[in-house]
Amino acid sequence: MSKVKQAYDVLIVGGGMVGLTLANALRDSGLSIGVIEQLAPPVVSDEIDVRVSAINRASVQVFQSVGVWHAMLQQRVCAYQQMHVWDATGAGSIHFDSAELGLDSLGTIVENTIIQQALLQGIKNVAELDWLCPHRIESVECFEAGHRVTLENGESLSCKLLVGADGAKSLVREAAGIEFKRSSYDQQGIVCTVATEQPHAETAWQCFLPTGPLAFLPLADGRCSIVWSMDANRVEEILALEDEPFCRRLEQAFGYQLGAVTSTSARAAFPLGHGHVDQYVQQGLALIGDAAHNIHPLAGQGANLGFLDAACLAEVILQARQANRQWWALHSLRKYERARKGGNRLMETSMTGFKVLFGNENPWLSLLRNAGLGLADQVPLLKSRLMKQAMGLDEVL
Repeated sequence: MSKVKQAYDVLIVGGGMVGLTLANALRDSGLSIGVIEQLAPPVVSDEIDVRVSAINRASVQVFQSVGVWHAMLQQRVCAYQQMHVWDATGAGSIHFDSAELGLDSLGTIVENTIIQQALLQGIKNVAELDWLCPHRIESVECFEAGHRVTLENGESLSCKLLVGADGAKSLVREAAGIEFKRSSYDQQGIVCTVATEQPHAETAWQCFLPTGPLAFLPLADGRCSIVWSMDANRVEEILALEDEPFCRRLEQAFGYQLGAVTSTSARAAFPLGHGHVDQYVQQGLALIGDAAHNIHPLAGQGANLGFLDAACLAEVILQARQANRQWWALHSLRKYERARKGGNRLMETSMTGFKVLFGNENPWLSLLRNAGLGLADQVPLLKSRLMKQAMGLDEVL
């Protein structure tokens, strides 16, 4: 998979989780595919990756369809059957249980490195698929009749369809002149792995604090992966704390739901924001995942939206090809845009709305949101709808 052709049917820029999902979905299509990634893929180590994804049932279906889910299940994963959400400023809370829908789980926590490695194994030894890594891109040129990517080593590659799966700072998007309207929350998310005094009980926990949401996600070894959102001007102070005072701050913020926090891994932080493009596609070009949209991580849906983008784009390409249509043409690719843009934008708007509603110390808003959580917990139809949306069961690919 290391050879380089001069021309491809599909060039995917970005060999992360979303780009590799698309490559797997197209691997048996007969199309010649190149995946360009500048960073060597991370290796699954003995230590749990601080970056994990809450894989919903819709994404599980995608991974099953491309034959990589079983490989992930052989690694460290943790299915969770329950989710508990509450507002730290009042008594409002809502509790979800997969048994209420007759399902065995609400989702599965999987390390990002495990997802990426399983997807890489899925494209191993595929004759028509080249894994071009590590290769840095020097330039991207977009033409009506096709696209050209020039690598830093001087090699020039052309393609019928160029796919930007290269994240929030997408070179493909920039080269295509597609505007990305991004807004910062002026917040960052601190991530790490912690051990707690009490077991996590295969439950995903999320607390809404006035300073931002705090999530404890269950891991296979009994520890939890945390995402602690807070104002950017506080992050440096929290990261600089020694382990002991950090654990005390964290358990206090979490309301001692799992007792004391007894240990923590090294910590990292990433900026939080949201944004969207107006165009997902052009002639011979498509954007998927974070290259097209960013959302707040409070519901853990960002990666899931990207996986569904990849599956939908692959389906559109394969259907158009089977019908002997120009699968790379704008009129074909617009079917992908129509299928994904509305739902992705709605999720972005919803997460921003939650952030504004819950990240506010106004006492009237506190009363409103606590009453709303309590009401949702008592109305079966509404609660069922919220659960299905979180699991991606209302998505249609």
